[in-house]
Amino acid sequence: MAEYVKDVMTPGVAAVRPGSSLVEAARLMRTQNIGDVVVADGQDVVGMLTDRDIAVRAVAEGLDPMAVSVRSVCTHDPLLVSPDDPVADVVALMREHAVRRLPVVEDGLPVGTVGLGDLAGVRGASPDTG
Repeated sequence: MAEYVKDVMTPGVAAVRPGSSLVEAARLMRTQNIGDVVVADGQDVVGMLTDRDIAVRAVAEGLDPMAVSVRSVCTHDPLLVSPDDPVADVVALMREHAVRRLPVVEDGLPVGTVGLGDLAGVRGASPDTG
């Protein structure tokens, strides 16, 4: 039974810089077959950008994805979790803050992500955020 984030997280990080265009981020998502990227300024996680952020906060508003930066539409200062955090604690955080994906950071460096899909099969962890 998975008890810790390290047991269920998606290892590895796809990251973009805050000044990257939304097109650059979307192309990275397509290439990696993922729906989110970490926004990093150097080694510091400063945001999280999802495919939904691009669609709802930029495209639906009529913004030019070539001209708009990731910084403009990402979620700033996301909650960070550790690989050694208990899954139950992360589920509670996700519920409390109504988020679906979180960066996983170890020793100050992003090492992966954990999302609702990762937690869905964990016994006793129904991450329904409403």
